[in-house]
Amino acid sequence: MKTIHITSQEELPQVARAVIEALGRRTVVVFRGEMGAGKTTLIREIVAQLGAEDTVTSPTFAIVNQYKGSGNRRICHFDFYRIDDVREAYDFGYEEYFYSGDLCLVEWPEKIEELLPDDAMTVRIAADGETERTFTID
Repeated sequence: MKTIHITSQEELPQVARAVIEALGRRTVVVFRGEMGAGKTTLIREIVAQLGAEDTVTSPTFAIVNQYKGSGNRRICHFDFYRIDDVREAYDFGYEEYFYSGDLCLVEWPEKIEELLPDDAMTVRIAADGETERTFTID
């Protein structure tokens, strides 16, 4: 487990690097934090560091956005906030994404907890102030 405390958004690149370095062979990363904690902002930085030039926005209504990183690596960004029933994740074929080998970055994993792979990496984000955040990478 690694904990990083930042006092401004300018320090976010070091957090993104730490997440990428901690991945190992894992391909599913879940981001846990309250609304407004900075989940999408961190994911935007991770995607940029992986070479994607796409505009990263939260896929709240689409559920999943896809980006192309370096070497055409596919990066999938999920937001399950609007999921009311876990069956909705089955309907759009979550398994094809989670078990594809592509990097899957997941916001609001609480909504589909039982569907997450056992080896999913967890990033917890705590808002300690207006610009301060504490990130815990498991």
